[in-house]
Amino acid sequence: MEPKEPAADSGPPEEGAHGGASPDPARDRERRDAPREEPPPGARRQDPLERSLHAARALILADLEASDVAHADIVSLVEEAVSHRRWWVGEWPEGAAFVDGLVAQDVQDALLERYGRWPVCPVCVGSDPHALDVEPELGEEPHWVCAATSTVVARVGSLGSKP
Repeated sequence: MEPKEPAADSGPPEEGAHGGASPDPARDRERRDAPREEPPPGARRQDPLERSLHAARALILADLEASDVAHADIVSLVEEAVSHRRWWVGEWPEGAAFVDGLVAQDVQDALLERYGRWPVCPVCVGSDPHALDVEPELGEEPHWVCAATSTVVARVGSLGSKP
């Protein structure tokens, strides 16, 4: 018995079968120009909300990193806060502008319960250590502020840099 030739489809996939260049440019144009399905109306509305949540997460992680406390268990607290605010902003979409400060406060409260004050005020060195406050408590462009001296220390997300 003679060995059989391998079947034509037993080799590697043809170029274009999984994302490479297609041997049929006309078919590529048809795919590219074909109308795309629009996401459902609710999904489009969620896009800016998700962006605001991801931005808040990034800002808080930057502040945790600047404070050298961005450990896995603490990052999990950020994820919990973002998840909670996802529900909140879904119920009140106009509140998306306030998410940065609210997530910062949520993480600050969770850290206080488990580990202690964060972020510790760098203005009042040598005195009784205290945490910075987020101001405005419910507003846009939140900052970390020393409540004892009313000094703006940094924008939320910018603890490692100047205000």
